[in-house]
Amino acid sequence: MKTVKKFPQNLVEFEDMGIVMPDGMRLSARVWMPEDAERKPVPAVLEYIPYRKRDGTLPRDEMMHPYVAGHGYACVRVDMRGNGDSEGLMADEYTAQELQDACDVIAWLAAQPWCSGSVGMMGKSWGGFNCLQTAFLQPPALKAVISVCSTTDRFADDIHFKGGCLLGENFGWGAVMLSFSSRPADPALRPDWREDWLARLAAEPWLAPRWAAHQARDEYWKHGSVCEDFDRLQVPVLSIGGWADNYMNTVDALVRNVGAKGIVGPWVHQYPHTAVPGPAIGFLQEAIRWWDRWLKGAENGAEADPAMRAYMLHSAPPDASARHRAGHWVAEQQWPSPAVTGQVLNLLPGRGGNASRAYLGQGETAGFVKIVSSPQHLGLSAGEFFPMGLNAEMPGDQRADDALSLCFDADVLDAPLALLGAARLRLRLASDQPLGFVVARLCDVGPDGASVRIAHGMLNLCHRRSRENPEPMVPGQAQEVEFDLDQMAYRLAPGHRLRLALSNSYWPFVWPSPAQGSLAITQGSLTLPVHQGGGAWVPPEPEAAPGWQHRVLRKGQSRRVVETDMITGTQALCVLEDGGDVENLTHGLCSGETLSERWEIQHDDPLSARATHIWEQRLSRGDWRVRTEATAVMTSDASHLHMKASLTAWEGDEVIFHRDFNEKVLRRFV
Repeated sequence: MKTVKKFPQNLVEFEDMGIVMPDGMRLSARVWMPEDAERKPVPAVLEYIPYRKRDGTLPRDEMMHPYVAGHGYACVRVDMRGNGDSEGLMADEYTAQELQDACDVIAWLAAQPWCSGSVGMMGKSWGGFNCLQTAFLQPPALKAVISVCSTTDRFADDIHFKGGCLLGENFGWGAVMLSFSSRPADPALRPDWREDWLARLAAEPWLAPRWAAHQARDEYWKHGSVCEDFDRLQVPVLSIGGWADNYMNTVDALVRNVGAKGIVGPWVHQYPHTAVPGPAIGFLQEAIRWWDRWLKGAENGAEADPAMRAYMLHSAPPDASARHRAGHWVAEQQWPSPAVTGQVLNLLPGRGGNASRAYLGQGETAGFVKIVSSPQHLGLSAGEFFPMGLNAEMPGDQRADDALSLCFDADVLDAPLALLGAARLRLRLASDQPLGFVVARLCDVGPDGASVRIAHGMLNLCHRRSRENPEPMVPGQAQEVEFDLDQMAYRLAPGHRLRLALSNSYWPFVWPSPAQGSLAITQGSLTLPVHQGGGAWVPPEPEAAPGWQHRVLRKGQSRRVVETDMITGTQALCVLEDGGDVENLTHGLCSGETLSERWEIQHDDPLSARATHIWEQRLSRGDWRVRTEATAVMTSDASHLHMKASLTAWEGDEVIFHRDFNEKVLRRFV
């Protein structure tokens, strides 16, 4: 990546600009703007998240916001209420208060003498969510949005549920927020930091049980889901996603329903100028082009850009830590693309001399019975819901999971097969249990047998007819079910074959059903989005402002292993992410965090599932030193999910706060 030190405009920075809300709460903003903005007002670009501008996102903030500001913008990075250096308390994600604060911040920015009155809003993940949600509320000064790694549907495409299945990440993210929100403001900016910190700790919620309790797409999830009324998104939207992330479906939804412009690359859950796998792109140049068009009125043709620009991955060996993915960019002026046609492949029993092996092809759909009854540890190669980097967080070789699944293999290809869009799976099946799910993985199998996951999808069978009104299966009664796999852009090489792998377990990606069940599949078909070829795109090369000035005090380490207890049969995925400790050389704050995760299960007992997460946060400067530890444990029995947690805070060596949480959630549909 090219580092840019000289910009068209010289900048001035404010490290703690106060924005007072109507109820008197002061939000803290870090602002970069041209030094002459008071005389020549500029548009404002807002990023508004809970992840702490003083330490948490500071490394990426300093690479992005000065770059954009140097091209004639006031870039405003705001800590949400109850986080970082802002006052108040946070109760949940995407609350009405959070979104009203965003609207009030936008109105405040538009009224400043250094602002032209036009405001854009951008963000990744949480910030990508709430910029769409804020646009849904239509604050007058908001003129455009850039949303990265986000969702339009909080129930269907977030970290809580997928296809109605309860994700392991629902618990994991609850532990993350218990830890992240436990940190105090910086005493250098907040003399009342200690009083404020104790209030935060006392009010902090344990959110994982709350989220898990909403097992249908009810009003809780509809709030903040912009798909409830796409017509309310009236401002131009640039939507960006990554194939290695699990928010790739949003780009399709926004391009299809609101006329957004979409870009999907090979990336994990990061901004695309820094993300792996490469190739990265010049995201900041694309952002400035977007802002120039919609905040400054520049006639640069951004509105005529292709509807969808997607990086089509090429066949390559599996690599859970891939630094780069071979592929090529395609550009589609229309979306859905007229260059994509549906090809139907049927699920068939074996044929010829291989009658025991299931087949994926265009033969007649003769009746058959195939049983899916997966061991509970299937899924250990699934990777993270939203990988962040290179620590084996992406899907690995799928061969071990394939061996435990019901697989339907297509013929070996004699020509490339390009796929762009979402495959749709139709099954006729019967379950022997009232609660259960099915997971489908579409894989690229090489000549050596290595298996790469192209896309996956899943369906909680209770949601086969309705997400709003789930109903248990009637054991033994055959049902027709249909669902989409995730969006994809992938070209299989000649000599490879396509595989559909079906399972009814996927640990720890999905929390297991209460009983070891089996599915009898008697019919099915898979509709593939076959791409006939189209236009190309050459993105700009990545650029950024200089990185932050810091000193490593203690180097971190990462570890990801699968353990097998040869006595009990327990298998466990163990993760260590120790970020080490660093000192900010600009303002002297030292920070560090350490996470350990353990996801364990026995192959024949879904009720043996157990997840344990421990998070530690550290902050210090001189003689001032604070630390928090959040511990969370999830188990289940046949009727309930059990989620325990504790939160402890130290000032120096003294424990100044401790709280235990112990909650259980009725299993109605999971």
